[in-house]
Formats: sequence, C-alpha cells, structure tokens
Amino acid sequence: MKIDTRDSIQFGEGNFLRAFVEYCIQALNEKTSFSGKVDVVQPISEGMIDQLKKQNGKYHLFQEGVLGGETVRKKQKINCIDQMVNPYHDFEAFLALAENENLHFVFSNTTEAGIALDPEDLFTSTPSNSFPAKLTQLLHQRYTKFDGDPTKVLHIIPCELIEKNGSKLKKIILELCDRWKLKEDFKSWINKNHFYNTLVDRIVPGFPKKNLDYYNKDLPFSDQLIVTCEPFFLWVIEGSLKLLEIFPVDQLKDIDVMVVPDLGIYRTRKVRILNGSHTTLVPLGLIHGTPTVSESLQDDFLKQFLSETLFQEIIPSIDFDRQALENYAHSVLERFTNPFIIHQLESIALNSISKFKVRVLPSILSYYNKEGKVPQNLIFAMAALFYFYGKEISKHSYSLKDDSKYILFFNQVWKENKKEKVVENILSNTTLWDQNLAEIIPLKDSLIAALNAITSHHKISDAHKFFQKNPS
Repeated sequence: MKIDTRDSIQFGEGNFLRAFVEYCIQALNEKTSFSGKVDVVQPISEGMIDQLKKQNGKYHLFQEGVLGGETVRKKQKINCIDQMVNPYHDFEAFLALAENENLHFVFSNTTEAGIALDPEDLFTSTPSNSFPAKLTQLLHQRYTKFDGDPTKVLHIIPCELIEKNGSKLKKIILELCDRWKLKEDFKSWINKNHFYNTLVDRIVPGFPKKNLDYYNKDLPFSDQLIVTCEPFFLWVIEGSLKLLEIFPVDQLKDIDVMVVPDLGIYRTRKVRILNGSHTTLVPLGLIHGTPTVSESLQDDFLKQFLSETLFQEIIPSIDFDRQALENYAHSVLERFTNPFIIHQLESIALNSISKFKVRVLPSILSYYNKEGKVPQNLIFAMAALFYFYGKEISKHSYSLKDDSKYILFFNQVWKENKKEKVVENILSNTTLWDQNLAEIIPLKDSLIAALNAITSHHKISDAHKFFQKNPS
C-alpha cells in the first residue's frame, strides 16, 4: 500500500545532516513505499544554502571505512532535497514552508549550542536569532494557517548532541510563548506536537581534502558539496512505536534506526564505550608518540590497553546486556581502525578534564562500587591525564586546550615535589569532579602508584608494565 507523501523541514545544511538525515530519507524513498522530500533551512546568517541551490539540492555521499570486517568504499547520489531557504534573505519563503499540507517532520542539527534560549529574540524579528525561536515562528505560522487543526501537528526530531534534546527544545519553545505573550490556544497546540529525544552516531569528516580526483571520477556534475562519512550508522529515537507507521525505518535492513521507550542506556553505552575510549586513549597516545586514533589501533601497546580496558573494565561497569555491549565495543574498535578518517588525538584532547568527568569517571566509580576495587587501566589513564596536564613536568610539545582556570590549577599543583600531594590536591578539587574523590582511598593510592610509575619511566608502555606489577 502506498504511503502518503511525508515531507520534512530541516534546520541545518551542514555535512552531518546531509550524511545522516538525508541519507536516511533517501534510503526510505528508494527501498520502501515512503515518499518524502526535505526542505532545508539555513539556521544562521552565514551558510551553504547558495551552494546547495547551485546544485539543485543534489550532491554525492561517499561511505568509507570498515564494517563487519569488510572495507567499504561506495558512493550514492542524494536527491531528496526540494526547497532551500535562507530566512535571513527571504523570511516569507521560510514561513511558507509551514503551510505544506504534507509536512510531517522537523529535523535539526544546529550544534550543541543551538538548543538554547536567547532572551534577545523577538517574535516580530524576521527572523529571530536562535533556532528555537525560528521554530516557534514556523509553528505559529502552521497553527495560524490550519486554524489549530490537531491533525497538522508535527514530529520534531532534533539531532543535536545534547541530552534530552527534544525535551529541552520543547521547554524553550513554551517559554518563548510566555515571553512573547502568545495565545494559550497556541501553547496547547504546541503541546500536541511530538518532540523526540534522540541519540545520533556517525563520524562525518565532510568534504574530502585529499585525492579529489578519486571522488570526482565519473560524477555527472562538478560537486562542491561531496560528503564523506563512515559506513557505521546509528539513530536511536525515544518515543512510541506508532512513529514507525509514518516513518518506517524498521523496514531498512542496512540502516540501524531504533525507536525505543527510553534511550538512556544507549546514551550511557555511547558515552562510556565510544567517547570514553577516545578520552582514555588521548593522554596515553600523545605521551606514547602516536598522533591519531587509527595509528593507535596499529600500535601493540595501545591496542591491547584499549581492548583490555573496554572488555575488562568499562563493559563490566555498565548495567546492560553483556553481549550487546561487547558487540558495540567491537564495532567501536573497528571504527577506530578506519584508514579513511584521520582523527587527531590532539583535537580530541580539547577540554579533556570535563570530558574525563563525564565519559570515564562514571565507569571508574561504577566498577569500584560493583567489584570493591578500582579498575587498574582506567586509573592508569587518569594518572596519564594528570601527567599530561602537568606540562612543566611531562615536557610534551602539545598545547593544553582547556578552561584557563583548569590549566592554571594543574600548573600550580605540579609545583609540589611529592606525588602524594599532587594526587591529593587534584582529587579533592570538587570544582573538577563535583565530589571529593580523595575520600576514596583505593582510588587515591592507585593513582599515586600509577603517577610514580609514569614519572619514573621513559616510556609510557614500560610505566604501565611496572604499574601492573605494583598497583598500589
């Protein structure tokens, strides 16, 4: 049975959405009875809409990497984009998008800072500045056009990388309704719309900077908007399975999209396994002299360290199906070996302290609470991070890119001669960790032993061997 046309508005025209949402819509159009087009809105004053218009919304997507042990390198043409609108140049055209009878979805990726309240936004601005304010203007236009018809509500599916993205977006929109003194009937209609929390997972390097001849070979037009991405794809949407009646992603065999009642564990899995692995690897890899993620997986010491950490420490710390966690961890290690993505550890090192608190510390504390002992590899990685931030001691060549107060704190701490005092001062800094970690004696003792091992050995690999034999 033919499904009615299901059109979308998308806030954002960057690489990620074009390799993620458009890729999914294209697959639905080609492989199911779904029939949908995407109207793209440029969410900020400077963007790529003009170039997208020059190409009539068409571009090529190249998937490159390793998936299921097989090297993947394939291209496809994306042609599901219909209208392309810059609201800063044509506000009326922007509002007109809301009047589409077949409109069902709103997608977005306006960066982590995009879902935020801007108190300077005005309903009368053409357009308002922030994404939530623009969306409120658009929804108000739809409400007005269809006289508050409850059958014209939308499914709003943000892809910004923040927790509870849909819930936060809805909260801001309702607050804007109050600030702008919009009708209570409109607020009631807003509450009938469906806002989804989501988790997205795909690495998208974007336009290829090397080997352009390979990418341009046999293309039907000069494509200035080529997008490269890894073959791995995961989209978790928190909501009712009724969504699948109009968004039949469950019919796609080679794209992993899940609609679940609670995505909490999937976020935990990604943060602790994927992001946690990156953060664990950074100080070790850089001190070891290995600059990229893929090179780290070619180094015997780093590869074994990361694998052992994942399967013996991080996974046991998570309350979820063990096999599912191991399968995901294997896919992460496979993705890290991708020879087509040059992921610099130095770039991942940005804001490492706050990243460690969110991505790695929960695994350490959970493991400790479950096992009654601290996880040795994660402790060693934590000590390596302390050493990395003690730049005057470690003498590495990389710039520390973090909050200036954190950098100053570590600089002051490392003026101490005794490692015991260094560890005590760092762990007891509640500004860093939101708790006094120095009260966990096994954690403190193991960190002192790990830091002593690192500072007394020339190679980080030798320090790790010594620490394994002398963990406290």
